Amino acid sequence: MQLKTPVTAQECKGSLTAIGDALYVIGGKWKLRVIVALREDNKRFNEIQRTVEGISARVLSSELKELEMNGFVKRIVHPQTPVIVEYELTEYADTLDEVLDALKSWGTMHREKLKSDR
Repeated sequence: MQLKTPVTAQECKGSLTAIGDALYVIGGKWKLRVIVALREDNKRFNEIQRTVEGISARVLSSELKELEMNGFVKRIVHPQTPVIVEYELTEYADTLDEVLDALKSWGTMHREKLKSDR
């Protein structure tokens, strides 16, 4: 096992604060799944709900509002009859690309580890 470089209490506290801030904004069961669903293309509410299996309309509505409030999602209202509302990722959401790729890689590795441990 390789030894880690020791960190100071101040560095540790700073890391915990930054990680806590990130998890507050993108944590939970659904937020990253909604973001991943929108990476492909703009989607309407029901399209997102069909893509993200298991999410209720109430929870999706809440998650979209929070993602919009934090600058990750933009709500586009097309002024026609009937009104069409789409959701798209903002440029700020692109800052999560490396995080999402790392989580995908780790998730795949972890699933394989669990399979091989059986």
